[in-house]
Parts: sequence; C-alpha cells; structure tokens
Amino acid sequence: MAEIKFEIVKKIGTLSKSGKGWAKELNLISWNERDPKFDIREWAPDGQTMGKGVTLTREELRALRDLLNGLEL
Repeated sequence: MAEIKFEIVKKIGTLSKSGKGWAKELNLISWNERDPKFDIREWAPDGQTMGKGVTLTREELRALRDLLNGLEL
C-alpha cells in the first residue's frame, strides 16, 4: 500500500477526547501534497496515528454549518 502523506496546515480545534488520549479534531490538512481541506477525525496522542474520518471542501463545510445551524438541539 502506498504511503499517505499529510501536513496539518492549521489545527482548528478539538471536539472531544477519549480516555485513552485520542482526540477528535477539526483541522485543515493537505493530503498527498494537494490543496488543504477541512478534516474531522480522531488522532492518537502522538499526532501520527489517525482513525477514519471525513474530509470536506470549504463549500461542504459551509453546507454542514448551515445544516447544523438549522437544528434545534
């Protein structure tokens, strides 16, 4: 399997943290030297091991924001 390269361009914030130290974060990440995208996933305390996540373009993130703003929580 090919190595996946990534660079965390900007750490935006932590959504939650598990008892084992993994943190679910929203970051701006460049995957394989491509334009950065917004990314939500869990990261190990070492910052190198990651779980599955979702990557969003700026437009998708805006659409998600609008959907969440419309929810009654």
